[in-house]
Formats: sequence, C-alpha cells, structure tokens
Amino acid sequence: MFIVLSFSNLLFLIGIWGIILNNRNLIIMLMSIEIMLVAINLNFLIFSIFIDDIIGQLFSLYILIVAAAESAIGLSILVVYFRCNKNILIEYAQILRKRE
Repeated sequence: MFIVLSFSNLLFLIGIWGIILNNRNLIIMLMSIEIMLVAINLNFLIFSIFIDDIIGQLFSLYILIVAAAESAIGLSILVVYFRCNKNILIEYAQILRKRE
C-alpha cells in the first residue's frame, strides 16, 4: 500500500512541477493538471480498498467525470486561443480579454 501511495505522491509532485517549471505552454499545463487528478484518484482508490468502503471509488468516478469535462473545455479554449494567436504560449493571453 505504501509503495502505491508513494507513487501517487510522486505523480502529484510531477504535476505540480509541470505547472511551476513550464508556465509558457498551455498543453503541458493541461497535462500536468490531468496528472494531478490521476494521482488524487489513485489515493481515493487505495484508501477505499484499505478501509473497505465504496465511497472513495464513487469519488474517484466523480473526479474522472469532472476531469473529462475539464479536458474538453480546456482543449476548446486552447483551439480558440491558437486561432487568435497562431501559437500556444501563455505570454500573449491579454489578446483574449475584452477590450473597451
């Protein structure tokens, strides 16, 4: 159990490092968020098996549903962002704001 929890913590740290160290590319930021959600799901599943309760598995299923919706919305925003800027660097995000 502790090996899997250590692996889950490592996945979560990789996701955090992906967001902190690479703050320019939106695709890598979305992938890092997905890695963090997988780590959280793994923790819920392991503790659900450990305490013999189904609630953790239901939470994990709910998080997977929310992650799928977040990926769809994030990728659609990324497509619009790419059409406006012709690149996916986050430095030019000011273009998407409403100008008055």
